[in-house]
Amino acid sequence: MVSLVYDRLRALAGARLAAEPAGITLQATALVHEAFLRLMNQPDSKWDGPRHFYAAAAESMRRILIDNARKRASLKRGGDRRRVPIENNEGIVDHELHTLLALEEALDRLREQDPRMHEVVMLRYFAGQSVERTAELIGVAPRTVKRDWAVARAWLRSVVSGRVSA
Repeated sequence: MVSLVYDRLRALAGARLAAEPAGITLQATALVHEAFLRLMNQPDSKWDGPRHFYAAAAESMRRILIDNARKRASLKRGGDRRRVPIENNEGIVDHELHTLLALEEALDRLREQDPRMHEVVMLRYFAGQSVERTAELIGVAPRTVKRDWAVARAWLRSVVSGRVSA
C-alpha cells in the first residue's frame, strides 16, 4: 500500500509545506518519511482499508507540522524573534505560526463536536482527497461531503480568526 500512495502523499506534503511560513526546514520527503515512520511504529498499525490509512496518514502529517510549529514558537528556539528579510527594511509580523497553532486547537474542538466533519477536513485538506473520493471513503453522498466541507471551513475560519469562541 505504501508504494501505491507514496507519490500522492509526497505531492500533498509539498503543497502543505508551501503554505508554511518562510524559513521552515522541513521538506516534503522528510514529512512523508516521518509520517510513515510514525504510522509503522504504532502498535496497531493495521488499517481497515484506504479510508483508515489516509485518515491516519493525514493525522500523522498534521501532528508533525504542529510539532514543528510548536518547536519554532518555543523561546528556546527563538520563538520570540521575527524573521525579517534583508530586502525588506520595514519588517513583517509572522502571524502564520500563531494561526497554525490556533487551527490545531480548532481542529481538536471540531473532532469533539462533529467527528464526521473533522474526518472530511482531514481527508480533503491533509490527505488531498477529492469530494467524490472522500464521500466514498466515509460512506456518505458527495453532496454531504460538500456541505460538511463548506460548514467546516467557515467554522474553522471563524474560530481561528477569533470571531467565534467554539
